[in-house]
Amino acid sequence: MPRFLLLSLLFVSSLARAAIPALPAAALDDDKAMDRAMPVLAEAALAAQREGEDRGAYLNDRFRLQMVAGRHPEALDSLRAWRAYQAAKGLPSASGFVQYEIVLAAQRDAAAGKAIDAAFEQAFGSVYGGLDDLTAGEARFSFGAYLPGFEAELRRQLDTSRGQRELTQAQAVALVRAYQVHRAYALLLPRVPSALAADDARRYVQEEVRVAVPDGSQVVALVVRPRKAAAALPTLMNFSIYADRDGKLDDLRYSAARGYAGVAAFSRGKLGSPDPIVPYEAEGSAAVAVIDWISRQAWSDGRVGMYGGSYEGYTQWAAAKIGHPALRAIMPSVPVMPGNDVPMEGGIFQSFVYRWIPHVTRNDTMDHEVNNDHARWQALDREAYRSGRAYRDLPKIDGQANPLFDRWMQHPTYDAYWQAMTPQGREFARIDIPVLTTTGYYDGCLLSAVHYFQQHTRYNPRADHTLVVGPYDHLSGQFRSGPELLGYALDPSAAMDMRALRYAWYDHQFKGAQRPALLKDRVNYQVMGADTWRHAPTLEAMGPERRIFHFGAARDDGRYGLVTVRDRAASAIPLRVDLADRSDADREFSSLILSPTLDAANAIVLATEPMAAATEFSGLFSAHLDFSTNKRDFDLSLSLYEQLADGRYLQLSYVMARASQLQDPSRRKLLTPGKRYRWDVPARRLAGRQLAPGSRLVAVLGVVKSPGAQVNLGSGKPVAEETVADAGEPLEILWHPGSRLEIPVRP
Repeated sequence: MPRFLLLSLLFVSSLARAAIPALPAAALDDDKAMDRAMPVLAEAALAAQREGEDRGAYLNDRFRLQMVAGRHPEALDSLRAWRAYQAAKGLPSASGFVQYEIVLAAQRDAAAGKAIDAAFEQAFGSVYGGLDDLTAGEARFSFGAYLPGFEAELRRQLDTSRGQRELTQAQAVALVRAYQVHRAYALLLPRVPSALAADDARRYVQEEVRVAVPDGSQVVALVVRPRKAAAALPTLMNFSIYADRDGKLDDLRYSAARGYAGVAAFSRGKLGSPDPIVPYEAEGSAAVAVIDWISRQAWSDGRVGMYGGSYEGYTQWAAAKIGHPALRAIMPSVPVMPGNDVPMEGGIFQSFVYRWIPHVTRNDTMDHEVNNDHARWQALDREAYRSGRAYRDLPKIDGQANPLFDRWMQHPTYDAYWQAMTPQGREFARIDIPVLTTTGYYDGCLLSAVHYFQQHTRYNPRADHTLVVGPYDHLSGQFRSGPELLGYALDPSAAMDMRALRYAWYDHQFKGAQRPALLKDRVNYQVMGADTWRHAPTLEAMGPERRIFHFGAARDDGRYGLVTVRDRAASAIPLRVDLADRSDADREFSSLILSPTLDAANAIVLATEPMAAATEFSGLFSAHLDFSTNKRDFDLSLSLYEQLADGRYLQLSYVMARASQLQDPSRRKLLTPGKRYRWDVPARRLAGRQLAPGSRLVAVLGVVKSPGAQVNLGSGKPVAEETVADAGEPLEILWHPGSRLEIPVRP
């Protein structure tokens, strides 16, 4: 080997291993000293940088190091090389790091003597203004940031290096990156609002209008449409009580960039509407009034599609209940159904809704401060539970009036008050527009999404209603999934962007595009653990076989068996719960769906033997409960889990329901103490999971008794009026041997 080549290799090798001098101590606490020292550190890190197997990561670090070192043209070249690498890999790239390209171009021109504000304006206009509308909409999120958070990360990195004379390459890069992000956003954030406003004015027509409702009230609507539209456009509309003007405008601009008119309308009393704010009641008529207004605008082609999640999913069904010729499709994500999942589920009032009321009614936008006062709400739940006072006394315990809560307390069953808000029975038959529902196995409103689907397809067998469900919760079921959910790592195939699906589906409905490939049948569901999507014409077809597990005898571990062959000699399983005991007010509850422990308080636990082979559990399970009790009522809780071979528990599905309303949710029918009942209890929450070999199916069967929900004491009085003095003797339930579970299985 030539001597000069050997010396070069030795030099490179020693440089790669060499430590990098740390920042001077003065630079750790003085910003001016830091600004002088950071370019030196960036140069040293650049000199030591070597390209590894991940070229994308190398270029990502490199442009940041060059940026801090003041090598602006080289940094721009590295950033563009990173984009080209991303594009070659088939990854999103066009809008990647647009914010840094703008800052780099501004810094380059400022270094050449241009005033920084003028340099920024020119750079923004050239870089961001040069993007097409759709790419600009995707890039817009990169301007949203919380500068104190970036500063905290920079301080953390500085503290990590404090007292060190040398840094490793990884430490140096992490420190420079933290500095680069903070300084870039410190330049960006004060200047972006006016720059974006000017860019928006060039691309879009934005309006805020008041729309009259026939009852004399008014609603406010925001409109965004492409300025250069050559013809009338279809409209995508969102109707919400969540009056977040900036967030909604972002969404509307994205619709406009896709060639739609975007409209966001709000409940009465929001964004300057002079009317009282009353959630749920009469939202359908307000939404239809906005649809009618849209249909009469010159820029509208007469077609309106609605979208949105949670409350916004409810408003779509409320509008569809009334109907309008211009309403051509709806896409309700994780839709609420008042009286079914809020403010009560299965007839059991849930206290989280108590805090929601002031969140959305206290002002004409949203009261985030009151909603985020977690200490207050946790203390209220504990105090109300510990005191044993009547549930309707929550406002008195809280010390704040809550008239809407008081009104809800007058409607403890699914009565006419709640039924008036959404389609009922044959009203579903009149809904003949396409519907796309998205939800998740871990969405609190899953039962309502299932109910809407079941009722729509029952009363209108030809309904064009498509369901998408997977391992998502209330947020990811309407927005975007991440790599994991509450302790569970999602399969790669479960990755989902609901907004992308929204536009693909509406492009199909309104623009003649191909139907999204995912939507192969009426029911489209991701099977957890199998890393695959399946498609079925009905919910029943998800798991066409029913595997029966009978309640079995006690086991040595304190559990009871779930057995495939009924044991005729088995005896009843007792459950005893002291409803007056509130010593568990501080009990902790896990938010994980994959957990190392099982919460079996106030319940019995039943389990199968380990599964010999992989078993796909997809669809709606049901239970046949053969029981007797000493009370006139109780609140049932039945949860299913997969216990993995390593002992962890994965939540699969659950039922929560008031016994007196199980047979008819619209009225209460009290139990007769000592009488034996044999009831079928259908679950309303889908599951989609491939149970692994060696896993067990575990059922936790008990009663609802915890802070955060009504406690039904079984006296027969209205539950909202019961106090702990009505508890009497402990609740006793006998689960007789005829009890069983029926699990839908795909062979």
